[in-house]
Amino acid sequence: MTPDQYCQDKAAPSGSSLYYSFLFLPPGLRQAMTALHAWCRELDDAIDDTQDASVAHQKLAWWRNEIGQMFMGAPSHPVTKALQPHAQACGLTQAMFGEVLEGMEMDLAQSRYLDDIALARYCHGVAGVVGAMGARLLGFQDPRTLAFAEKLGLSLRMVGILRDVGENARRGRIYLPVNTMQRFAVPAAEITRGTHSDRFAALMHERAGQARALHREALALLPRADRRAQRAALVMGALHQALLDELEASDFQVLNQRISLTPMRKLWIAWKTWMRNR
Repeated sequence: MTPDQYCQDKAAPSGSSLYYSFLFLPPGLRQAMTALHAWCRELDDAIDDTQDASVAHQKLAWWRNEIGQMFMGAPSHPVTKALQPHAQACGLTQAMFGEVLEGMEMDLAQSRYLDDIALARYCHGVAGVVGAMGARLLGFQDPRTLAFAEKLGLSLRMVGILRDVGENARRGRIYLPVNTMQRFAVPAAEITRGTHSDRFAALMHERAGQARALHREALALLPRADRRAQRAALVMGALHQALLDELEASDFQVLNQRISLTPMRKLWIAWKTWMRNR
């Protein structure tokens, strides 16, 4: 198996949202974007698949060292081997990878976030920085595009949090701010038990509105000159907004099931968004 095939299987298997987001990219760009997201998936798995926090810390430390090896020209993992030809050529720095790792390490230090300010610090590392890295891989002319990509990443992460509330709670993590849960009188025990309520639905609808606002703000930041280059990012945004539609339509019945789009709908949204931004 080649490094690129490993990354494809890890991050963007056929039928996934990432698969359709990158489907129309030229092969080189598709491989670069897939490798970046495969690396992020490796970090997620290091945390989610490890019960012992000290072992998870060791895995993240290994990845920090591996990124250093990649920048010295000696990667050993299929993901970093796939990333190496693109990283420095597109302006990705070791510090950017370090910021993502710091965001991931926050998951090991805490399982709850007091307010949106604390949650934003976490999301910046695991989503905003990744979004800006992806924008660099895709190419841009106007530096405002990096601001677009970071804000889009935050929007994508917020939608993912809403989709995965139940799954994350079963892993001992709740990414809904504590003060927001208190305002809606939704105790953590209800989420952990998978108890859906009108109060929970109201909280989630408010969070969905914030995710939509972030998406609109991101689109407003994208200069027209870079819309074509950033089409894969725009597809990701469109897919997540469609997923948000489905979550809202279900009244956020996410505590005991995973809601997703069908592959055919993903393909249609991806093609429509791609053609609209030629």
